[in-house]
Amino acid sequence: FAGLADVSISEDIPVEGEITVPVGSRSPDEDYSTLDEPVRDTILRDLKAVGKKFVHVMYPKKSSALLRDWDLWGPLVLCVSLALMLQGGAADSKDDGGPQFAEVFVIIWFGAVVITLNSKLLGGTISFFQSLCVLGYCVLPLTVAMLVCRLVLLAGSGTVSFIIRLLVVAAMFGWSTLASTAFLADSQPPNRKALVVYPISLFYFVISWMILTFTPQ
Repeated sequence: FAGLADVSISEDIPVEGEITVPVGSRSPDEDYSTLDEPVRDTILRDLKAVGKKFVHVMYPKKSSALLRDWDLWGPLVLCVSLALMLQGGAADSKDDGGPQFAEVFVIIWFGAVVITLNSKLLGGTISFFQSLCVLGYCVLPLTVAMLVCRLVLLAGSGTVSFIIRLLVVAAMFGWSTLASTAFLADSQPPNRKALVVYPISLFYFVISWMILTFTPQ
């Protein structure tokens, strides 16, 4: 360390740099919270989100639209609507046809849970509620088929009526299956997609069979 004593630091050398951390201005959106918005705006925003998911189901393509911002409001509305339209069939009780409503709920929700668990066990990367969201929203074509069948049955229940209902239900069954597989395809291992598609097809086939065999009292 020889010679260090002769080294001196001039006091005139300026010290450059900033010792404060710059803080950017906060945008109004960062301070905005959904807790501060009116209830009307919240409901309208949720309804728009549900409507957009319905549009994605009716025009299915490989997309993550139903996987982002998942919700169960749409599936719940579809399940209730389908159960109400199926209520009052000849297979129901003579009093109020109540069991049919419960059967639809059990088949849709229990079936969706089983398919989701099957997908997870096969190595799927989709979350539990995301899968329920996709499977529930893809019941929309079958709900439309049930509405058409109810209208056709108002005109009669002959052979022509059955053929029309068969064609409508078959088309909507294929639509629901293709829509759900389009959204869930990328979340499954390539060599196990068939093991996932088969339960989905069976799930929608059971619902389609309930719609096709429905006859009003």
